[in-house]
Amino acid sequence: MERRPARRDKDGEGAEPGGERPAAPAAAPASLLTLNVGGYLYITQRQTVQRYPDSLLEGAVSGRTPLPVDADGHLFLDRDGLLFRHVLNYLRNGELLLPEGFREYGLLAQEADHLGLRALAAEVRARWEREQAAARESTFLEVTDQHDRAQGLRVFCSAPDFITRLKARILLVSKSRLDGFPEEFSVSSNVLQFKYFIKSENGTRLVLKEDSTFVCTLETLKFEAIMLALRGGFRLLTNLDPAKGSIVHSDALHFIK
Repeated sequence: MERRPARRDKDGEGAEPGGERPAAPAAAPASLLTLNVGGYLYITQRQTVQRYPDSLLEGAVSGRTPLPVDADGHLFLDRDGLLFRHVLNYLRNGELLLPEGFREYGLLAQEADHLGLRALAAEVRARWEREQAAARESTFLEVTDQHDRAQGLRVFCSAPDFITRLKARILLVSKSRLDGFPEEFSVSSNVLQFKYFIKSENGTRLVLKEDSTFVCTLETLKFEAIMLALRGGFRLLTNLDPAKGSIVHSDALHFIK
């Protein structure tokens, strides 16, 4: 809905020096729509909210379903303004894209039901069921250090998403400007293996790519894998050997979640 220009007073109040009046704000293009959802303003194209026929939004834009308007003339929805961004992204992209760690599936499904977006509601509930099923299954993580180039450091996790997060973390801590994670270290979606390393003069093991590009130290890899596991809710099963000192110096670590 277009914003109405402010009323001009007959006596000339509001005129700028020299007798010229300020230009009225330009009206929004007819193809754009501003929605007030629980106090949050969203600007989108009309064709976006009309993508799913028989939905509440499509009916409101087409005029079949009357909605109240706010003080500025925007269509008003008394719904969860924060969650609506996921609804709008679904309308824009045609697929459900949620941030990592999203947990408000029940609320989002209710919003989709209220808006008459049956396909979205079904997809949200299906995703929620998969998340719940995965949560009921134990996730196993193993970090083994063979201290030789034949095996090197091996990280296995039954949940591929942990391996994906570890790859991203390694890129952040690497001392080299890598275009992406070196796939030569990827054995599968569940296993990373770092076999290429050399020892520096002080005994630190340096992880290298096949072309000898330095990535980071092997100890850094172990530390990042351990910290990612602990922050992710994994529980350490391995009994630590006091003679080894730091947990990073352990030859084999097993975690479960």
